[in-house]
Amino acid sequence: MLDALVAWQVQELEAGGGDFRPVPRPNLHVTLAFLGWWPAERVEEVTETLRRRAGRIEPPVFTARRYRETRSVGMVVLSEDRGASRLAYGLQRDLLGEVERRPWLPHVTVVRFRSRPRLEPQLPDLPPFRTSDAAVYHSVLRPAGAQYEVLETVALGGS
Repeated sequence: MLDALVAWQVQELEAGGGDFRPVPRPNLHVTLAFLGWWPAERVEEVTETLRRRAGRIEPPVFTARRYRETRSVGMVVLSEDRGASRLAYGLQRDLLGEVERRPWLPHVTVVRFRSRPRLEPQLPDLPPFRTSDAAVYHSVLRPAGAQYEVLETVALGGS
């Protein structure tokens, strides 16, 4: 799936030129919950919460649904998976104390930009894909782009 997304980025995004940066392959992921800034001493709490909740769901299956842009990123929006939605909302509730007002939107961020390019790419030709694990990331936005470090990986479905 990642190889297909990267090939699509080259074909549909980079070919058109523009002032934007495709997200590198190692940084492509589906975000379950964005926690913002957390102190390092609370990372274990995040990991334990993810481990406890992740064991309760089967590995989710996603398909590409549409391309969407916000003010600073372009994303491939994915189909909803009930188990993944329960996991995302459970993490928000347990770690943030509430569920965000906006519904969780399963997506993969594929491009970052300073000014919205208003791209209209064809959707990537992705077969339905299953995710087998979830990770706790430390992310830092830098001038050259986001930098991600995987702190812990947890299997979904207790496997």
